[in-house]
Amino acid sequence: MSQLRIATFNLLHGQPLAADGAPLPYPAEAGAPLGDAVAALDADVLALQEVDRHQERSGLVDQAAVAAKAMGAADWRFAAALHGRPAPSAGWVPDPAVTGLQVYGPAEVDTATGRPSYGTALLTRLPVRHWRARRFAPAPFGLPLRVAGRRGLTAVPDEPRAALAAVLEGAHGPFTVVAAHLSFVPGWNVAQLAAVRRWIADLPQPYLVLGDFNLIGAVPRTVLGSAAAIERTTSRERVRELRAARRGRIAQGEPRRRRVREPRPRLQGWYDLARTPTYPSHRPAVQFDHVLAVGVPRTAVRSATTLRTGVSDHRPLLVEVDL
Repeated sequence: MSQLRIATFNLLHGQPLAADGAPLPYPAEAGAPLGDAVAALDADVLALQEVDRHQERSGLVDQAAVAAKAMGAADWRFAAALHGRPAPSAGWVPDPAVTGLQVYGPAEVDTATGRPSYGTALLTRLPVRHWRARRFAPAPFGLPLRVAGRRGLTAVPDEPRAALAAVLEGAHGPFTVVAAHLSFVPGWNVAQLAAVRRWIADLPQPYLVLGDFNLIGAVPRTVLGSAAAIERTTSRERVRELRAARRGRIAQGEPRRRRVREPRPRLQGWYDLARTPTYPSHRPAVQFDHVLAVGVPRTAVRSATTLRTGVSDHRPLLVEVDL
């Protein structure tokens, strides 16, 4: 077995924060705090959410590229959920020239168009067999939320989300890692997480699903397990066929067979590799950030920690696992 360091980190676009959680100005080298935070994780696989690319608010930095350099990633992808600029209390002002999902990697660093974008990234030191990306539409309504640097609640519209999946080459064969950032709208995020499970059904296990799900407690692992169970449930068409065949046998005078109930589908063994608060970073009280797995023995988890960094209102979640 080989020990891997798996981490997820919601960056809040690399925003530096004071010890009390108040926003601080970016330094002259805007990407330096982010690079230092990522280097401290020393992760082999890192999922990032709320990642900026060429945004004025974060110093025009390609944050996925900065993070990749800081951790020595062999390969990485940034999935832009949207292109445009943030607007106070209005969400985003989209760039009409770029619509839909766009994915960037090492090849685009030196040929960047400079169009500002925002999304999710997945970085790894391991060889990659296959990449996959998808985009989730925003919920049609938002919610009042607490926003760093503002008092009380602020009405925040939902935004498009992105997920990335990679089939990585481990020491003992391939496994699949997913980086996702889900909606903060209740119910909408549950549907997105179930869709992630269906989306990777044809990729090799074990699965590791990382990210900020805006869900707490047992909800994420229950959703993933339920989605897997539904996939194995007999289809309605097959049920109709079996019932019709049974009625036909009865009509022909065959003795009535004793009905045998099929066992209910068991939930897959999804579980949290770490259970610890990650938000807000200055005084963690709730866990929005998760590392979920199936096909990984519980005994394979060596440690799970959250680190205090000078970046973001989330703490990164780091798990050491034998895989």
